[in-house]
Amino acid sequence: MALTDQQEMLQKIIDMGSRLSTEPDIETLLELILELSQNLIQADGGTLYRLTPENTLRFTMVRNHSLKIAMGGKHNPAIDTSKMMDLPLTVDGQPNHKAVAAYAANTKETVVIDDAYTVEGFDFSGAKRFDEMMGYRTQSVLAIPLIDHEGKILGVLQFINALNEKKETITFSAFFQDIAKSLASQAAISLRNRLLINQLNELFEALINLINTAIDEKSPYTGGHCMRVPELTLMLAEATHQEEDGPMATFQLTDKDRYELKIAGMLHDCGKITTPVHVVDKGKKLETIFDKIGLIETRFESLLRDSTIRYYEDLQADGSKRDALKQDYEAEQQQLRDDIAFLKKCNVGGERMKEEDIARIRSIASRQWVDHEGQTQPALSEDEVYNLSIVAGTLTQEEREIINYHIVATIKLLNQIPWPEHLKNVVEYAGGHHEKMDGTGYPNKLKREDMSIQARCMGIADIFEALTASDRPYKKGMPLSQCLKIMGRMKEEAHIDPDLYDVFIKHKIYMDYAKRFL
Repeated sequence: MALTDQQEMLQKIIDMGSRLSTEPDIETLLELILELSQNLIQADGGTLYRLTPENTLRFTMVRNHSLKIAMGGKHNPAIDTSKMMDLPLTVDGQPNHKAVAAYAANTKETVVIDDAYTVEGFDFSGAKRFDEMMGYRTQSVLAIPLIDHEGKILGVLQFINALNEKKETITFSAFFQDIAKSLASQAAISLRNRLLINQLNELFEALINLINTAIDEKSPYTGGHCMRVPELTLMLAEATHQEEDGPMATFQLTDKDRYELKIAGMLHDCGKITTPVHVVDKGKKLETIFDKIGLIETRFESLLRDSTIRYYEDLQADGSKRDALKQDYEAEQQQLRDDIAFLKKCNVGGERMKEEDIARIRSIASRQWVDHEGQTQPALSEDEVYNLSIVAGTLTQEEREIINYHIVATIKLLNQIPWPEHLKNVVEYAGGHHEKMDGTGYPNKLKREDMSIQARCMGIADIFEALTASDRPYKKGMPLSQCLKIMGRMKEEAHIDPDLYDVFIKHKIYMDYAKRFL
């Protein structure tokens, strides 16, 4: 080989090493390993076998230039592995040395064959059937095991028919054998590194899911939220990425950005692991560990009983007032039943309380009843009056502050993690979904210009998911029309980003979301 040819070969090897070390996608990496190696050693055909967890070799990729075959990998038709048997590394408890690829994997040695039709010790019956069907001739073979830095087999590269400049089949030269071994070693390291990175990512996401599962175990009403918000956030971010004109035209997402936003979405409510269950799950105004409306019903049963006892006592004392006493008695009984029905309705928290409703609660509280110890008590305690008088929803102001604290807890928890460079914005994205564009949100009262577009996307996603969710204990899921009307007002009041909400409406993300989740 001339010096210039060697220099060109060396440059190709250097370029290949650079591409292998920087490719993040496993399938693309495998394609590079096979195709670049095949081209460098001038082989007509190439196949890649991957080691399976069952300790077999799986045929995952094939390329043949003269037959124009390209199957497997990210950019070509997939190989239907359901119709193919994996290549076993052992047969009847003994190492499989009949198949070339299995022999290379078992011995961790490179196999060089000058002519597959005359070599002894290997079974090439399958290759001969393929040749007969395709009008091909398998001759020279080079099988190289992919061995990582720990000496573990990852797979086998197998090349068919080395070609000279005239495209004639020749044997694989010692030079090309050395080149192929070097490339296989480099490829195995690149593949192992990428597999390790993917495994670490899977481990990290599993830990995040573990946190969300723990939250879900505490409260089944939050588990779906932690899953849906990341999906909706990415849907809005992708739509914004597609904008070609207008205020969002410059926003672009890379795969790194998408992954970072996904992780932030998965963690956006991790602080809820610190929120008391009785607050998260508070479906009624009087609910703590249990719904206290039952205690009030018991008191009213006592009031009804006492009313009945007084009626018969008064009737016995003066029977001449029977009609008047009966009229008063029935009116009192009906009032008590109306009052308890009213309190039970108030306890639901489904409608906004009016001033006259709150006044009636206080009036009911002024009733007196006698407890089991003979002590006179008000019909409602101060705490019960306070909770029943909640104007909207089921949470008191103090409980809302406890709920709101989850975002502070989220930021505190996430700030404990030494985030790598590609996830450095997770805290900002996850910690900003309760901020408002006018600076009245929490916890940091950030304004629109202080927040990233990703954080603003998550804010819209969090609100829309909460409005439409039907798995909350304190409310029913709202119809889309009502949700959009509410969010339209929030846009006008500078609570959510107006430009992003326009994208949300323009691309009908609400419809795509509804089809998937509602």
